[in-house]
Amino acid sequence: MNSNQELVASSSNTVTTSMLISATNSNSIASSASNSVTSPATLSRYESQKRRDWNTFGQYLRNHRPPLSLCRCSGAHVLEFLRYLDQFGKTKVHNQLCPFFGHPNPPAPCSCPLKQAWGSLDALIGRLRAAYEENGGRPEANPFGARAVRLFLREVRDSQSKARGISYEKKKRKRVPPPQHPTPLMEVPHPPF
Repeated sequence: MNSNQELVASSSNTVTTSMLISATNSNSIASSASNSVTSPATLSRYESQKRRDWNTFGQYLRNHRPPLSLCRCSGAHVLEFLRYLDQFGKTKVHNQLCPFFGHPNPPAPCSCPLKQAWGSLDALIGRLRAAYEENGGRPEANPFGARAVRLFLREVRDSQSKARGISYEKKKRKRVPPPQHPTPLMEVPHPPF
């Protein structure tokens, strides 16, 4: 092999190698660009939970007998949904006949039902109320803001606070006293010497 043939072979290997590197780089750039396009922005914990709650409520409406569309949904259907969720609750709520009624930490187990805690239901309704409007619902027709739902949540809060011996009184905000400006001292004239 003469020097010209070696030079041509060497340069063709260099070109082939640089083409492979270039192809590899462009593929990795293309794949990283496609990954950034296809992967949505990371949702906050609140947004993720709101989406899950909205999907769960939508599934509840589809499984309702007869199936129910969102536009026909009312506060009564929201109450049905909240009562349905009680079967998945983890909060012990004592009956009035239970010897542990009104005790926050009962000393022994009892047969009282497990229900959804008031705080969980209240937060759920807040998320669903926001999701309803984000998905095109009119605020004035929002079934999650219905008076019946607000009254139900108040009843649940009151009954659970009595049954569990826990008060849910609203914390009073401490008022910050207005800033006091120092009063200027009166200037007393000095006596002459």
